Amino acid sequence: MLFDTHTHLDDARYNEDREAMIARAREAGVEAFVTIGCDLATSRAAVALAEQHPFVYASIGVHPHEVKHILDSWYDEFRRLAQNKKVVAYGEIGLDYHYNHSSPKEQRERFREQIQLARELNLPVIIHTREAQDDTITILKEERASEIGGVFHCFSGNAWLAKDALDLGFYLSFSGILTFQNATMLREIAKTVPLDRLLIETDCPYLTPVPHRGKRNEPAYVTHVAQQLATIRAGESEMSVETIGRLTTRNAKQLFSRLR
Repeated sequence: MLFDTHTHLDDARYNEDREAMIARAREAGVEAFVTIGCDLATSRAAVALAEQHPFVYASIGVHPHEVKHILDSWYDEFRRLAQNKKVVAYGEIGLDYHYNHSSPKEQRERFREQIQLARELNLPVIIHTREAQDDTITILKEERASEIGGVFHCFSGNAWLAKDALDLGFYLSFSGILTFQNATMLREIAKTVPLDRLLIETDCPYLTPVPHRGKRNEPAYVTHVAQQLATIRAGESEMSVETIGRLTTRNAKQLFSRLR
């Protein structure tokens, strides 16, 4: 009973075996998936995939790398896509000052616009932030994102970001990074997150966990994230992969209220 809350099932790297890849995940115990929109085309693809499978859900939105391409007409199309009940979140959206594929100024402006649209649509937000902690938290506060809630996906920040996110009422989602040898600080943070604020994901096809490093990531590997979390939290009573699966699935259904 696992819920992979962040996938990119439309990625071209799955074109040769997408259905087999989904079947492997189901056999591994993955109950449900959210496949993520990063621009208008991938948002449409996410919704189309969700319509094909009862256990796949979609998010819509524009990644900070891609916001320079936004046209005014995109937001009307997102409003139309959001009418589909398989759409459970808005994102991934946020700020990424590492690559600056879109300018920081434009990223901030579009981030605000998209939070406002998510509030209009009453959808929780999926947040991507990299080297932009202060601006991300400031904008989330100023745009009252806590009223719709959300998740910091693929959390890899420091303890201060974790605290700020949790103080906003957001969830923290952990990915295969948690299994990396150099992720000692992240594992320490994962020990402290309240159990009712934990989520798991693969971010596939990226960030493949140990022991599959070097291979294309896929949702079946979310079991390794759950196992790592269970190991990290082993001091707590009755902690196991099954417990982590049950807790994080419950949390995902709480966050993505359209699943209830």
